[in-house]
Amino acid sequence: MDLLHFTDLLQPQWYVANGGVLLIMFIVFAETGLFAGFFLPGDSLLFVTGVYSHKLMEELLPGHSHWFNLLMLILLISLSGILGNMFGYYFGKKGGEKLYDQKDTFFFKHKYLRDAKSYFDKHGPLTIFLARFIPFVRTFAPIVAGIVKMEYKKFMFYNIAGCFAWTTSFILSGHYLHGYLISNFQLDITEYLGYIVLAIVIFTTVPFLIKMNRLKGP
Repeated sequence: MDLLHFTDLLQPQWYVANGGVLLIMFIVFAETGLFAGFFLPGDSLLFVTGVYSHKLMEELLPGHSHWFNLLMLILLISLSGILGNMFGYYFGKKGGEKLYDQKDTFFFKHKYLRDAKSYFDKHGPLTIFLARFIPFVRTFAPIVAGIVKMEYKKFMFYNIAGCFAWTTSFILSGHYLHGYLISNFQLDITEYLGYIVLAIVIFTTVPFLIKMNRLKGP
């Protein structure tokens, strides 16, 4: 493995190439359960995982059918996201209020915690489902849910439903788009992943920033 640079951590392709499914599972857990994981790739990582789904699962569980591998990949990564949110909820319930007194660091920004709280105040428990698709908010939403002591059964319902919707939509998007373009146009999108990842980041982040500005008002 080459010398690790910080910029590598922002590239979904790096995790696929250097850690496989197990590392991707850890990143999904960290990005949805540890407040220090807010800068890690989420949506783009799942999309790239879908692109390389066959290769990843052949390395982890060789010898199984295409559909089995795809299903297991979705289940494993969904489980990581569900457990990540559970950890975030537990952390928020036990000591999350102390975060409001903590100073900003590289791994923690008050702004993201306040944004998640504003989103929670606006959408209530549904935030746990919606937050899966929103960078930064998905990291802090379960912590806020723990701080406000959201009913645990309701939290788990939205946690599980949101995680499966998030992982399934992005993994299948990457998987089927790659297969479709290869089959019909002989176009390998792995050669253009840098541009695709940038487009996903812009598409998922800009609407959130606009919405948060509207929530804050003049």
